[in-house]
Amino acid sequence: MKPVRRQLQAGIAFFALLFTISISTLAFAADHSGTNLSSIKPIHSTNFGIDQTEIEAIKAQMQAAVDTDFLPGALLLVGNGEGVGVLETVGYEAKGDSTPVNKDTIFRIYSMTKPVVSVAAMILAEEGKLAVDDPVSKYIPEFANLQIINPETGAVSAARNTMTVRNLLTHESGLIQAIFSPDSELGKMYVRDLGGDMTAREFAAKIGAMPVYFEPGTSWHYGHSTDVLGAVVEVASGKTLDAFLKERIFDPLGMEETSFWVPKSKARRVAQPIHGEMTDNTIVRKMLSGGGGLNSTTEDYVRFAEMLLNGGEYRGHRIIKEATVDQMLVPHITADVSRGNFFYGNTGDWGLGFHLQPTTDDASGPFNFGWRGIGGTIFIVDRENDFYMIYMEQRRGGPRGAPFDNNAAQREVYAAMRN
Repeated sequence: MKPVRRQLQAGIAFFALLFTISISTLAFAADHSGTNLSSIKPIHSTNFGIDQTEIEAIKAQMQAAVDTDFLPGALLLVGNGEGVGVLETVGYEAKGDSTPVNKDTIFRIYSMTKPVVSVAAMILAEEGKLAVDDPVSKYIPEFANLQIINPETGAVSAARNTMTVRNLLTHESGLIQAIFSPDSELGKMYVRDLGGDMTAREFAAKIGAMPVYFEPGTSWHYGHSTDVLGAVVEVASGKTLDAFLKERIFDPLGMEETSFWVPKSKARRVAQPIHGEMTDNTIVRKMLSGGGGLNSTTEDYVRFAEMLLNGGEYRGHRIIKEATVDQMLVPHITADVSRGNFFYGNTGDWGLGFHLQPTTDDASGPFNFGWRGIGGTIFIVDRENDFYMIYMEQRRGGPRGAPFDNNAAQREVYAAMRN
């Protein structure tokens, strides 16, 4: 009778475990990604120090953002190499839609493209096809005669420093983006001269013939650095960016639904915002933007995040060496680099393609790493605490004061873990 009793007790415990996981874990089900097994294996949230009461409190905040029309729906996930302990969804894929947000909803991940392309560049560095300290002009000759624009007068003079691939990875290249410097002379030049659909290589050539905002290596400034890095990857690999990413990252990881455009047959699964305009990602364009062109699902991006958490390997598929991941996490905003335009001021740092944000009150670390997209998405990887987090929504502008967003996602997950 004792073995039977133990089996019965085990069965009761198992069903109790299933019951304690929120109903929104229906999002675990039904993989649309082809023949791959799902990347999402459910485990209990207490593996991360998060209990059901805390999950419900977080989900209530997420639901409030939907109920007050800040966004139609959102998803929050916390996992590690053992599985996924939190997968909460609220709302629908679009306003008035009947399809709930789920792990197969397709999101424009915008700048969460940058870490993917940064990993691609480091794959080539491992193979000796590029070096991070190579001049960008080795791959894009238009950068050979670099000039600096005076941000106050608009006067142009020859640059003293050489722009390197490392500068592209760290956003210390001098390349900016009009949206972050709309009133600068260079920002106005970008608006005037960088329009139209062109290939990544054509874009890099055009921006390479223009001046940069500051001497490479002297300041951090968000901008088109990773778009140019995408063109460098194309030249160094001899392949278009989409082909290289597919061959070396997406196929080995099983990221079957991550791409620069979405087939029209899958358009119904694309999340749409209430606020702000977003590109029609079913239209095929020449430009493969390494800085923000990818679309992906939570199912897919889990694979990329887990690979990074696991030191470059996912389920037996090694993408990059663990030593390379370590190299990408070395802080680069040294004392001689200006933080005047760094999004986090004096807090945190930047590696080769990732933010580095302290996870405690100690500014020197340990750090989590990752990045966010302007459409409201974010992912972070925390090796010290052995987890990754992904938050997905689609929102571009709109009213301030949302009850939940990507900043709140990170804050509330850490608070729940520490309680």
